Amino acid sequence: MSATRRPKAMGRRAVFITATGTEIGKTHVTQLLIREARAAGRAVAALKPVITGFDPAAPAGSDTALLLEALGRPVNAETIAAISPWRFRDPLSPDMAAARERRLIPFDDLVAFCRSAKADDVFIEGVGGVMAPLDATHTVRDWIAALAIPAILVAGSYLGTISHTLTTLEALNAKRIPVREIVISESEQSPVPPEEAVATLARFTATPIRIVPRGKL
Repeated sequence: MSATRRPKAMGRRAVFITATGTEIGKTHVTQLLIREARAAGRAVAALKPVITGFDPAAPAGSDTALLLEALGRPVNAETIAAISPWRFRDPLSPDMAAARERRLIPFDDLVAFCRSAKADDVFIEGVGGVMAPLDATHTVRDWIAALAIPAILVAGSYLGTISHTLTTLEALNAKRIPVREIVISESEQSPVPPEEAVATLARFTATPIRIVPRGKL
């Protein structure tokens, strides 16, 4: 894996957690990464800059709240705004959810916000899958490329995941985004043990792969 230059302000080990699609397990995996880093005594920053399907009257259980809990921080209006400045009610793609509220996600501001994070480990959780649109011209993939940091790709173990995972890898490779590892977040419905999916994926990629059993944190 080739080295990638990263903005110094983002910490020594900044990484972007993305996925093959929505509801795959990005937040679950990001929580695990936060807890692993904290247990190792490292200073951790975690961001969920864009979140859709967010109800400000009931933030508990949201992706943002779960990350705050993993960080050991309270869940309140101030801490939510600090890690998730672009919040939208409708559970749609970011561009559609923003349009429903007659708002935009300014791409340059989004990138600058992420670059402002300072810690030993910086975990940036994306929204939806790699090709989810943020606005009329940018996708999550463009966001990762602009940050110039490696990605962790979260995939499921459901039927079809092998094709989805390999296709997503191709999309990331096309933008020369290094993938640090693939994490198989065990799906509720798995036609075969996740280990079999890993064995198949390993025939097509040299990217390290690990499994996160369902419900494990």
